[in-house]
Amino acid sequence: MYIKGAVEGAANTELGSRVFVYEVVGLRQSEKTDKADYPIRNSGSVFIRVPYSRMNQEMRRITRLGGKIVSIQPLSALEQLNGKTSTAGANSETETASSQANGKAIPVAEQQPKKNDKKGNTMTQAKAKKEAHADVPVNIYRPNAPFIGKCISNEALVEEGGIGLVQHIKFDISSGDLRYLEGQSIGIIPPGLDKNGKPEKLRLYSIASTRHGDDVDDKTVSLCVRQLEYKHPESGETVYGVCSTYLCQIKPGDDIKITGPVGKEMLLPANEDAKVIMMATGTGIAPFRAYLWRMFKDNEKAANPDYNNFKGFSWLIFGIPTTPNILYKEELEEIQQKYPENFRLTYAISREQKNAQGGRMYIQDRVAEQADELWKLIKEEKTHTYICGLRGMEDGIDAALSAAAAKEGVTWSDYQKDLKKAGRWHVETY
Repeated sequence: MYIKGAVEGAANTELGSRVFVYEVVGLRQSEKTDKADYPIRNSGSVFIRVPYSRMNQEMRRITRLGGKIVSIQPLSALEQLNGKTSTAGANSETETASSQANGKAIPVAEQQPKKNDKKGNTMTQAKAKKEAHADVPVNIYRPNAPFIGKCISNEALVEEGGIGLVQHIKFDISSGDLRYLEGQSIGIIPPGLDKNGKPEKLRLYSIASTRHGDDVDDKTVSLCVRQLEYKHPESGETVYGVCSTYLCQIKPGDDIKITGPVGKEMLLPANEDAKVIMMATGTGIAPFRAYLWRMFKDNEKAANPDYNNFKGFSWLIFGIPTTPNILYKEELEEIQQKYPENFRLTYAISREQKNAQGGRMYIQDRVAEQADELWKLIKEEKTHTYICGLRGMEDGIDAALSAAAAKEGVTWSDYQKDLKKAGRWHVETY
């Protein structure tokens, strides 16, 4: 999965402050220029600091004022340009007694030891979680000194009749010291120069393999990449993402510049009896493939003496447009068949299935259908919920869970905040 960067979108990475900087041109400045038919003026760039929680609102405001976003970069990246991760992001170019009392939800804050968060964290990287993952490998390779890997294979994931181009790409990393965990991301630096004549900046992609790689020999890392393709809003011409196109067309034997790894937001809990809810759209399946391999693949389990007998429960709700677009379909359904008590697989196929209102079936519709059961799971202390895919999917999910929680007199938004503080609500959207 590519985590959007540069012009295409923002990276949702391991950013403590979660503040982004928008470079914008063409903002209207007066009542006169606010007229709908007034051409966008040629202005210099305006740089706007935007907290993660307001990214969507700010994008809409900029569009309303006639502005054009030139780039979106993490503030922390801009502050670390010299030798540290730079700019872009990446997919572009989505019941125990302790958790219940008389059928009611006990606030998560009461289930977990309370800790004061002096840094004012508002996202899902809880302080307790950060401490638990203090030894996670981060930024072993940086943009000014990337690791040079080599492509081993590049295989199509969309079957005939599907929409778009999505590839599973495996890289050889045996000649370096690149280590990573399930749920982390790596940066890819495409070759060539950008429109300003400067070297292309890195894009971040969620890793689709376990820490041991697809061959379970600690020598590879894999990505799930969709080629970005869209119509230019002004010229109408088809535009292809720079890095996503480069990756989708890379050939076995080709060298590639890799940075990272980064990210602690999407890491799995260490306990083997955890309950894991996964909600994905498209290439958002990438980290969840890694989770499922770690939980259920025999050769993978054999390589993990400290985590080789998953006794919990995992549930994947996967949104895709058509059946040929079900990425890793054979793998998913093999696990479902082999471990029916431990793994549940639910598809939301938008162009083939109908929701309760007769419209297209999206992931939020599936969540609404299963909201009561999901809410019951979420209340359990050992449950972690992960959301990965296109930005905007969270709103529908929140709406569905709000209705389920309200049946017990619980305000979902408040309860969700406690889940985040407890490190049990994980989101990576782009």
